[in-house]
Amino acid sequence: MEIKGTAVKTIPDFVKEKYSSRYAEWVRSLPEKSQEIATSVKSSAWYSMTDGGIELTKKVGEIFYDGDFKKGAVELGKYSADVALHGIYKLYVKFSSPGHIISRASRVFSAYYNPSKMEVAEHRAKSVKLIMTAFDQPSDVIEYRIVGWIERALEISGCSGIVVEISESFTKGNERTVFDCSWN
Repeated sequence: MEIKGTAVKTIPDFVKEKYSSRYAEWVRSLPEKSQEIATSVKSSAWYSMTDGGIELTKKVGEIFYDGDFKKGAVELGKYSADVALHGIYKLYVKFSSPGHIISRASRVFSAYYNPSKMEVAEHRAKSVKLIMTAFDQPSDVIEYRIVGWIERALEISGCSGIVVEISESFTKGNERTVFDCSWN
């Protein structure tokens, strides 16, 4: 399975911005292949999910969040949403309905993870249920990164009281991963 360089690039950028004095420590902690990717990532390239996504994210959790890879993944997801939804896109997000934004995000999901598929199963006034039906390399690290991305996208669109839960997961033996998203 592969991850797009655009999604990978936000990881070292996050570390440089939030923990600049410890960037070199973070890079040294990575496996060799991951080090190479982190220090020379190209936005247009595709990388191994393990080397370019999972390992980099796990080390963020280990080093900067007291070993809590979920917290690190969520924070990276939020940062990634900030990067993706800036400029004209930020205005689009602010003036569109939250459900519409999350529905659109599900359609571009496969542009970042290959092969993958996500669809909207339910869309209500203050909630959306997203279902990941294809993801060749199940990873709770990536699932929590997606949780963070959704949370931040909803925040940018003006929502409060945001709850994003994973009610089913490939990583727990389910046939799909379900993201239940709600807001006030």
